[in-house]
Amino acid sequence: MGGLRCLDGSYLTVTPVVCRDGDGTPYEVTLRLHRDGTLYGTVGERCGRLLTRLARGVAEARAGDGSQWPDPDDRFPDGEELFAFRYRTRTGVVGGGELRCRLRTVPIWVPARRGPAGRWRLARRAFVEAWAGGGMGLRAVLTSAELGVFVDSLVAEAEECLAPQKSGTSPGSQ
Repeated sequence: MGGLRCLDGSYLTVTPVVCRDGDGTPYEVTLRLHRDGTLYGTVGERCGRLLTRLARGVAEARAGDGSQWPDPDDRFPDGEELFAFRYRTRTGVVGGGELRCRLRTVPIWVPARRGPAGRWRLARRAFVEAWAGGGMGLRAVLTSAELGVFVDSLVAEAEECLAPQKSGTSPGSQ
C-alpha cells in the first residue's frame, strides 16, 4: 500500500484493488484512496500497466546523464502530466474522485554556508493531487526519488494482487 504525507498534514493511502472479469479472474487494478483512514475515492480503472510504465520511466530518468537536471531528485520522465486517474462508472461517466500527478519547476532558496547570502536554484517536483467527489483536494510534493518509491510500492502490490493464486498449496509443499 502506497502512502503520501500531504501538505495539510493528512495522510493519503493508495491501495490497488483487483478488477475481475465475468469469470472472476483478476486482470487489472483500480486504486482506492483513503485520507487518514477514511475512504476518499476510487480511481484509475485499469491503471496497472500505466503505473508499471511510470515506475520504469522514473527509474530511467533518475539514472540518466543529468545534463539538464544535475540533481537526480529533479529528474522525471518527459511530460507535464505523468498520470490522471479518475473515477468512471460502467457507463463511462466521469466523477467522484481523481488522482493526478503533474510536474512543476519551482525555485528553491539555497542559503550560503555563512552570512545572509545565498542563491535560488530551480528544481522539478511532482505535485500529486487527490480530489474527492465533493471537491475537497489534497496535495503532496515529491522528489523523483519519493515518487519512484511511491509508484514502485503500488506496482509491487498490484503484481501481488494479480499473481495467480495456487489453491491447495502452502509454502514449502512443492
